Amino acid sequence: MAKGKIIKALSGYYYVKNEDGLFQCRARGNFRKRKIKPLVGDEVEFEAENRTDGYILDVSERKNELVRPPIANIDQAILVFSALEPDFSLLLLDRFLVHIEANAIKPLLVISKVDLVDEELFVSLHTYKSLYESIGYTVLFTSTNEKSDINDLKPFIEGKMSVVAGQSGVGKSSLLNILDPNLDIETNEISSHLGRGKHTTRHVELLPIAGGLVADTPGFSSLDFVDILPEELSLYFLEMKELSTECKFRGCTHSSEPHCAVKKAYEKGEIAQSRFEHYLQFLEEIKNQKKRY
Repeated sequence: MAKGKIIKALSGYYYVKNEDGLFQCRARGNFRKRKIKPLVGDEVEFEAENRTDGYILDVSERKNELVRPPIANIDQAILVFSALEPDFSLLLLDRFLVHIEANAIKPLLVISKVDLVDEELFVSLHTYKSLYESIGYTVLFTSTNEKSDINDLKPFIEGKMSVVAGQSGVGKSSLLNILDPNLDIETNEISSHLGRGKHTTRHVELLPIAGGLVADTPGFSSLDFVDILPEELSLYFLEMKELSTECKFRGCTHSSEPHCAVKKAYEKGEIAQSRFEHYLQFLEEIKNQKKRY
């Protein structure tokens, strides 16, 4: 029996890597009975008579996992948003952040294509950068095909397992290709007819980049709050998390309750209007979802 990490899953096969190389494995049938599906990023025990005929026997406990993309044990999420094409969206950024925080993954925010914007939008982007940095996030700007600022990413990737996420067409694959030109990941321009990028990434695979492992994942644009309860939501807005303990009522949702520390901070301008409005929008969405179920 040997140990290794799943670095790719494709067509029912799992590709497990360790110091002896890469092994193509299938999952033992008892995983289905136990309702466990091995994921890319899993630390596993396996046995293999040769490189192409192995079986995964056990999956170690995960520190976290994402459903879409299906991947486990992630250290950080590199969230890529383009300044243009598709247009930068604070709402989508906050939606992604809630999901990443809810899965106990550290986010790194990257705004791409900043060289394509006019002066007015450039000033707005700097304002957003300052806002999210004041909350506690790291925000990097990158330009199209500009190696110097994309290289600023390298220290954040080294020694970590990262997932790259964002809408289709924001330049995730282009960014990885610049970090490591040997990758040659397929990229596609935005479809002008649909106004969104075509899905070029078909499966999840961990790629060795800049001294770490990076998952290139399918682009996705829909993120539902299926597993988040209304009273939990503010835990995933960092600037509200600490304040929540000062509210008079336990389980305060910071919407209509009196003596709410979060609302008080918002009224004093200590919480950004966009963040508070998005919080209330997501809260309403979660409540409506719970009614439906």
